[in-house]
Amino acid sequence: MTTRWPDLAALELFVAVAREGSLSAGARAVGMAQPNASRAMARLEREMGIPLLDRRTSGAQLTGTGAKLLMEAAAVMDATRALLLSAVRLGEVKRGQLSVGASRTVAEYLMPGWLTTLKVNAADLAINLVVDNSRHVFDEINHGSIDVGFVETPNVPTGLRRMVVASDRLAVVVAPKHPWAQRKIPLAAADLASAALVVREPGSGTRTALDAALREYTQLKPAMELGSNAAVCLAVAAGAGAAVLSEFAVRAQVERGELVEVPVTGVALTRRIRAVWKGAPTLAGPAGELVNVARAGYHPGR
Repeated sequence: MTTRWPDLAALELFVAVAREGSLSAGARAVGMAQPNASRAMARLEREMGIPLLDRRTSGAQLTGTGAKLLMEAAAVMDATRALLLSAVRLGEVKRGQLSVGASRTVAEYLMPGWLTTLKVNAADLAINLVVDNSRHVFDEINHGSIDVGFVETPNVPTGLRRMVVASDRLAVVVAPKHPWAQRKIPLAAADLASAALVVREPGSGTRTALDAALREYTQLKPAMELGSNAAVCLAVAAGAGAAVLSEFAVRAQVERGELVEVPVTGVALTRRIRAVWKGAPTLAGPAGELVNVARAGYHPGR
């Protein structure tokens, strides 16, 4: 048995590899370069005296012994984050201001509830919310303009920290008089790809998720590209075509009968919402507390 403490950065990488599904994806998740990640994992395996990853040409997967240690490793990282957060609190970090960035879907349907919950125990906290698409949220983080961002896209730039905090489902919606509204069987993914859809603008998390879901198909040129969920909903209700939007964005219109949700088969229309930040592995102060609120599971209408 080794007598050396494991390197926490390597242990964080190990947990990230298990979560993300490959060594390269795990490295990106913790902001570590691929060569450094490979060396860190090899060093961790030597120090612990057991193989943790099964390296193949198709990628790296946890070994049996690695899988058995995963829960303990994750617990160590959670405890380390709690330790760092407590240290920051005891050090009386300035808690008066919080700058948050959010992609439009998160800002419109999730952020109000999250911020309201946060303010219950931080009534004097001054909050600045920047609302833009995911691409611009990343820019604001890199420029140091915001403390933490919340996005739907899985394409987080290398060098930024990220953590899954919630999930979302994309829904296909049409106007009540659209031919798809009367379908008796689910729509095929190929039919969805071959339709001229009303879509969000490039760079938005919704558009990125849709393009990723239909990447195996040749997509028809969009009927319209619009910069907000509300604009897309209005266009669809007016008969401009079908759209794929967050269920948060269309729930009210579907319940009122203004839009009809069309079931789809053969394509995964789910996505994960991530908190994204730059710097230390653990967010402290109000930014960390907001992430905890998001992870606690607030969803409108649920």
